[in-house]
Amino acid sequence: MKLLSYSRHLRRNFLLCLITFCFSLTGVSPSFSSESVNYIHNIQRQLLEINAPSLPPLRDSSVYLYSPDEVFNFQLVLRLKKRVVEVYEQDQVIASFPVAVGREGWETPQGEFEIIQMVENPSWQNPWTGKVIPPGPTNPLGERWIGFWTDGKNFIGFHGTPGEHLIGQAVSHGCVRMRNKDIKELFKLVSMGTPVKVVH
Repeated sequence: MKLLSYSRHLRRNFLLCLITFCFSLTGVSPSFSSESVNYIHNIQRQLLEINAPSLPPLRDSSVYLYSPDEVFNFQLVLRLKKRVVEVYEQDQVIASFPVAVGREGWETPQGEFEIIQMVENPSWQNPWTGKVIPPGPTNPLGERWIGFWTDGKNFIGFHGTPGEHLIGQAVSHGCVRMRNKDIKELFKLVSMGTPVKVVH
């Protein structure tokens, strides 16, 4: 996206980028930390101040609900400083992938979460025009989406990217970008409810 100026337009673009990469769906109510709540509430207040458009649901979020009685042997640990996500089976690391994380001022929230949404070949809706971008090589979300954080409306998660050269850097607005081949592999290893731990 092209930044317009160091003013109201710049701030507006940054906020809309967050919405762009973090789905705007309703109807899911997982647990999340109070710090995360304060973080997204601050974002929402800023959005209201600049009258930024919000994204409507692209699909029924209820299809992503899972049984709370499931037992999970896998866990994801996202290490922000190392910019890597590790897949644990019990206490053993079975896979590790490089990632891009949130930039300064838009840090990926730390804490203990769980996977609450999984989408193959996600669509993306332009917040300015309302145009829906179908799956494809230019889709900002890449080939897979794995959401693990929400306030019930906005989502943060792992996703693919057409800009794979930025993997390993702190460049996003909160979400975790991965190479498309890696996000597809991660998608196979996890399921709804898989624990996600985000540490420094």
